[in-house]
Amino acid sequence: MKISTWNVNGLRAREGDVHHFLREEAPDLLCLQEVKASLHQVPVSLRDHEGYWSYWHGHKGYSGVAMLVRRSCCPVRPVFTHPSFDVEQRIVVAELGALRVASIYVPNGGKEFAPKLTFLRALASWAGDELRAGHDLVLCGDLNVARTAHDVHESERDATATGQTEAERSLFEQLLAHQLTDLGRRFAPDDASSFTWWAPWREHRERNIGWRIDYVLTSSAMSALAKACTARREFGTSDHAPVSAVFERALFDPATVKAGPAQELVQHERKGPQLDLFGS
Repeated sequence: MKISTWNVNGLRAREGDVHHFLREEAPDLLCLQEVKASLHQVPVSLRDHEGYWSYWHGHKGYSGVAMLVRRSCCPVRPVFTHPSFDVEQRIVVAELGALRVASIYVPNGGKEFAPKLTFLRALASWAGDELRAGHDLVLCGDLNVARTAHDVHESERDATATGQTEAERSLFEQLLAHQLTDLGRRFAPDDASSFTWWAPWREHRERNIGWRIDYVLTSSAMSALAKACTARREFGTSDHAPVSAVFERALFDPATVKAGPAQELVQHERKGPQLDLFGS
C-alpha cells in the first residue's frame, strides 16, 4: 500500500500536476493540502476522478485539505470527519476500519503565532485520544515545523524563525510522544538534504536550499509495516514536494470500513477565521 501527501499550493493551478502524480505514482491514498478551493471550484476531473473516492474540505483562495482513496482497496466510500478544533478547513480524517488517516495543514504562523501553537496542541491531544480509543494512525501533511536544525539547510537555520522555534519543536515532539514514527527520518536518519519545501526565489529548489516540513507520521503497528518514505523534489510546480510512504501490505481490512455519505455540493461554504493568509 502507498500513501502520499502533497501541499499543492493551489489545486486549480496544479490540476495537471495532480493528474500526472496519480497516473505515475498510483497512490492508494492521496492527501492534499492548501487546495485553496471550495468543493464546487474543484475541477470535475479531480472531484470525480475515476477509481477514487474523494473528499474536499476548503474554500476559495485559502487553506483547504483533501483526500482521495482508491476504490480498489476500499469498495465503499468511507466516512470522512473533522476534529472539533478544525475551524479553518485544515484537517480531514478518513475512517478506515480501525485506521484513521488524516490530511493536515498546520497554520504557518507567520501572521499570528499563537493560533499555530493552539492547533499543534490540539492535534497532539486529538492523536492521543484516537490512540487510546484503539485506533491506528497515519498523519500526513504540511505540519509547518522543521523538527530539528538537521531539517533545514544550514544557510536557512535560525532558531527565532517561525517553523524553527523551540515552542513549535517542543509541541511537535509532544505529538510524536504518542509513539508516532516520523517515517521520513526513520528511512533517512542522517540525510541533511531531504527537504520538502523551498522558498520560491533565488533558485532555492534547484540548489536544494530547503526545509523538511511535510511528514508521514505513523502509529506503532503501521510503522512496523513501512518499507520506504521518500520525497520527490523534482516533481511538479508547487513549492512543496510530494512525499510517499510505502507499506508491506494493506493497512486496513476493507470489510471493516463503514460506508459514509456522498459529499454534498454546496455553492457557498462557510468560511472560518483566516488566521494566516500567507502560509507555506
